[in-house]
Amino acid sequence: MKKNKGWFNFFLINIVIYVAVSCNNDYYPKPRGYFRIDLPEKEYIKFDTTFPYSFEYPLYAKVASDYHSMAEPYWINIEYPQFKGKLHLSYKVINGNLAEYLEDTRNMVMKHIPKASSIENTVYENQKNNVFGLTYSIAGIGAASPYQFYITDSVHHFVRGALYFNVVPNNDSLAPVIEFLKEDINHLIETFEWKEL
Repeated sequence: MKKNKGWFNFFLINIVIYVAVSCNNDYYPKPRGYFRIDLPEKEYIKFDTTFPYSFEYPLYAKVASDYHSMAEPYWINIEYPQFKGKLHLSYKVINGNLAEYLEDTRNMVMKHIPKASSIENTVYENQKNNVFGLTYSIAGIGAASPYQFYITDSVHHFVRGALYFNVVPNNDSLAPVIEFLKEDINHLIETFEWKEL
């Protein structure tokens, strides 16, 4: 019995020493981590239907009709299921009201000012395909739509696009996905073509 008691005392003393020594270390919280985001390879397919426009979009996205109550003909969503995002495209026929559509687009972008840290715009011009427009890159943690654009031929057609995510806006953690999808949206704009009405 004395032999067992000796082992018990030895074990108890070791535990007390271990606890006393380990309590002297400073505690450092683990840094906040974010989910790993695997980005797919870029590969594009053509959207070419009876719509008055065509373009190329990524293979990992799906084109879906817009069933919103205010949706009009030729409005679609390009959905990115693995990123919980969508690019909403709205189409309008120009009837001498281009200035109105341009102002509406500007107002939609300016609604992000309270949450945006910056809004940068880039002019787009493709004389060959008669496609002209402007992209808006909206930076800021709470911006609901980090990338928007419009394109037009200035006479007949007008398309507005806005990228949305079905998550709480935290554009710092979404930055890799936003940059990745900006490339796809810019490719869509570069391959955009109008059709006769």
